Amino acid sequence: MAHSKDTLLHLLAGGCAGTVGAIVTCPLEVIKTRLQSSGVALQPVYYSQVQLGTLSGGGGGGGGVVRPATSVSPSVLQVLKSILEKEGPKSLFRGLGPNLVGVAPSRAVYFASYSKAKEQFNAIFVPNSNIVHMCSAGCAAFVTNTMMNPIWMVKTRMQLERRVGGSKQMNALQCARYVYRTEGIRGFYRGLTASYAGISETIICFVIYEGLKKRLEELHLSAANASTREKMSANFLGLMLAAAFSKGCASCIAYPHEVIRTRLREEGSKYKTFCQTARLVAREEGYAAFYRGLLAQLFRQIPNTAIVLSTYELIVYFLRDKPK
Repeated sequence: MAHSKDTLLHLLAGGCAGTVGAIVTCPLEVIKTRLQSSGVALQPVYYSQVQLGTLSGGGGGGGGVVRPATSVSPSVLQVLKSILEKEGPKSLFRGLGPNLVGVAPSRAVYFASYSKAKEQFNAIFVPNSNIVHMCSAGCAAFVTNTMMNPIWMVKTRMQLERRVGGSKQMNALQCARYVYRTEGIRGFYRGLTASYAGISETIICFVIYEGLKKRLEELHLSAANASTREKMSANFLGLMLAAAFSKGCASCIAYPHEVIRTRLREEGSKYKTFCQTARLVAREEGYAAFYRGLLAQLFRQIPNTAIVLSTYELIVYFLRDKPK
């Protein structure tokens, strides 16, 4: 009974935390996805498309478009400006529907799986050691990625869809029907191999986070003179900073799988498998292409992870039975 109650607690805390984080950081996710896509990355910078200003070429035959000598990836601000002027502010929230549908159950499943796996691995290895955190995070990420990939596939397709003129964009249900009609059930699992590769990011993040959390707990235990409110405030801020630092480190190390996953989910693309996509991107665009959109990812993921993990810890703290 106690185990069942504890699992429900982690489900509720994870779901609430994920929903808050998804809403706040949705525009940055749209920008990041656009930067990762071949639609931006494989083209030289056409200033009329990326900067939106039509610049006249020196010679007469270029159609008024300036082509630089080499391919250049647009900046976060350029993509933001392009979306706002060409598609409107609503496009910054493309994919929020499936994100909200998926983020609460995905976070709930993740944290519940992590908690359960941690309990099992603590009985096998040294309790709360790095190997326990690594195995628990890996198992939880595997379960969550397998269950939630169809929803994330629809979300990515919606974020990559550009509105032309006054055309109406597909909603989540229309997008799901279109994927099923054109690609079948397998279409919903595109990019899953890249998500499995991304488990390394989750493992790195949680190992660093759990280590920092342990240090914070030791510091708070030694602060005997502080009031309960001061301890709570310091604890919440400390958890946010620990989550932000751990996610930042993990994102920088494991980011290339994100670019590969976005390419695999593009409609009608030449990208077929994880290894083939990695080779193709490296050959055609260079290794720097694997880090396109990293800045937007850090702007999004660091505060998002800080919000999610600290909110999760806070909800667990308040809802867990206190000793009498």
